[in-house]
Formats: sequence, structure tokens, C-alpha cells
Amino acid sequence: MDTPLSGPSHQFVRYLLVGGFNTFFGYGVFALLTWLFRGLGQFSYMYAWALGSLVAITVAFLAYKWFVFRTRGNYLAEWLRCFGVYSGGMIFGATAMPITVTILRHSLKDPAAAPYIAAALLTSVTVVLSFFGHRRFSFRQVMADRQQDPER
Repeated sequence: MDTPLSGPSHQFVRYLLVGGFNTFFGYGVFALLTWLFRGLGQFSYMYAWALGSLVAITVAFLAYKWFVFRTRGNYLAEWLRCFGVYSGGMIFGATAMPITVTILRHSLKDPAAAPYIAAALLTSVTVVLSFFGHRRFSFRQVMADRQQDPER
């Protein structure tokens, strides 16, 4: 059954819609954990970032699998590939986050806001690049399936 967002041409639109949700969800988890971990020292935002990333990647994986790329089975293999795509962004974030937070802490009137602003800025990089990684790697099975069965 076709829906307004069911065809392959609408895959990127679905990705943006789900990605928008995932971005707000992931940022919300990060912000909540940053607030909860604030007593763990100067770099407590990095604990929040690491744990929040695992939660957000898992939620993003399920949303992409079910609503964007619509693959069947292979949960563990696809989650591992999805995590692989995000790992590049995580390495970038682990490197860029402390640098960006330090710069922002020195330039903002409210240094406590620095981790929140840094996370918002760095998230934009992953959003753009991850679509191609997911499409070509994490959920690559769907492309072969669509060639065999265009109704999917």
C-alpha cells in the first residue's frame, strides 16, 4: 500500500523527518545527562556525551530501520553497521567537543552553556554525512531488495 512518503524518491524526506526527531531526542538525552552528571567534574559533559550517544544511536537505528530504509531482519548486523557509520562522527565529536567547549567557555557570558552549544553545533556535521553512510552501508540490503521488488 502506497502512502504519501512510501516511494524511493521520498526516502530522503523520511530520513530528514526521522533525523529531525533523532536530533532533538539525542540532544535532549545529552542535555539531561549533562545536567545529571554536572557534579562529576569539569569534563562531566563527556560522560553524558558517551552514554547519550549509545542511547541516541540505538533509537536512531530503530527509527531508520522501521521508517526510512524499511529493512527486515538483520537487527544485530544492521545495528553494528549503523554504529560503525556513527563511530566516525563519535570520533570527530570526542576530539572536537573538548576543543569547542573550551573555546566557547572563554567567549560566552555564561560558560556553563558551552557544552550545550558545542553539542548543537557539532551535531549538524553528523546529520548531513550520516544519511549517505546509512544508505550505502548500514541499511544497504534495502537497495538490492528494491531492485528485485519495486513495491517495497
